[in-house]
Amino acid sequence: MGTIRGLRATGNAISSAGIVLAVTFATLTVMPLRYLAQIGVVVAVGVLLDTLFVRPFLVPAFAVDMGPWLWWPTRLPAGPGGAGLGEQRSRPEPASV
Repeated sequence: MGTIRGLRATGNAISSAGIVLAVTFATLTVMPLRYLAQIGVVVAVGVLLDTLFVRPFLVPAFAVDMGPWLWWPTRLPAGPGGAGLGEQRSRPEPASV
């Protein structure tokens, strides 16, 4: 449920920013230097792939699949039975220097 809410809240902004970034890199394709045009095409396609496929589909699917394991402030399960999954830490651990 939280994944869907997060996508609704941030999806439009992330998609718009990705498309603007892809178009910005695509402007390199009009440069007279061949290697700059190639870099522009490759980066623009990569950003579009990330914007239109990875972020709306793969990242939420990974988040749902990982479930409670995704949230770092929780303690990892003690063993194969999953005891301790989702429990909050009782006290903060001292920072190591």
